[in-house]
Amino acid sequence: MAGRSSVLADSTVLSKLDRGLYRIESQLALVSGLAVFSLMILAVISVSGRNFLNQPLSGYVDWIEQAMPLIAFMGISFTQRDGGHIRMDMLVGKLRGRFLWAAEFTTVFFMLLLMLLLIWGSFAHFQRSFDFGSPMWSRDSSMDIALPLWPSKLLAPVAFSVLAIRLILQLWAYGRAFLMNATDPVAVPLIEDAATQAAHEADIVSN
Repeated sequence: MAGRSSVLADSTVLSKLDRGLYRIESQLALVSGLAVFSLMILAVISVSGRNFLNQPLSGYVDWIEQAMPLIAFMGISFTQRDGGHIRMDMLVGKLRGRFLWAAEFTTVFFMLLLMLLLIWGSFAHFQRSFDFGSPMWSRDSSMDIALPLWPSKLLAPVAFSVLAIRLILQLWAYGRAFLMNATDPVAVPLIEDAATQAAHEADIVSN
């Protein structure tokens, strides 16, 4: 998808849940963007210290490692809601009616299964790192300045759990669309043709 969101809304419970979750997803995406901006500032400080004071920022690589889950995972549910992930629109876009909603339901279902496995695995990884009896509650730490690693490891199952909730809502929406043979279901990104996408992009640029 390109340009603005193509997700429709109405007064149903499904749509209200969709909009409520979207507010949470937007905040998580904002945190991800702030993490990228913070790393840019740290890079400037580190390079400036190396060039002018012969002393780069201590623990710069450690902070990058801590911020990577923020950058990599926090925005995935936000992107899923707006249909921004890579997908076979040229193929799926040829389908109509119940065939389209059945195809979408099937792909989202398998995505949800994968995410549930990732939640289980990533949370187990966090548990191996977290320990109330250890200094800073951590069994492991970064190489340079010994930052505890469990906070960054916890971010993965948290972000995946938000995405799983989003996928459950989309399963509900696609299943509802299939049963009702809806043309414009709510709470899911609708496939836009190239002309519509171009019009949205032109509208964004003009504003």
